[in-house]
Amino acid sequence: MSMTEAQVARFCLDLPGAREDYKWGGVRVFSIAGNKMFALQNLRGDSLAFKVDPDLFLGHVDRPGIRPAPYLARAHWVIMNTPYPLGADELRGLLQRSHQLVVSKLPKRTQIGLKLED
Repeated sequence: MSMTEAQVARFCLDLPGAREDYKWGGVRVFSIAGNKMFALQNLRGDSLAFKVDPDLFLGHVDRPGIRPAPYLARAHWVIMNTPYPLGADELRGLLQRSHQLVVSKLPKRTQIGLKLED
């Protein structure tokens, strides 16, 4: 069973240090450490984008319903429309991984309290 837009937003905001704001005239941005984005939701609720592991990027965009995110594909972001083509558990795992990929690029002292146990 797939997640709704509201469930995705709640999950993103429950990740350590996550906050949201609105940019670019209609994009809900989930970020950490001030401005480090890990997920984007279109305010119409029809799309979701997030960062994936570089070595898994091509495998993800090969899947039905998932494609490279415009302007962010070079940073290994994917985008999908609703209804999301992934089950809830897999989508939660990928959103959590996106969060942790961004955390891992932060200075060590900033990472404290944001890392999740593997």
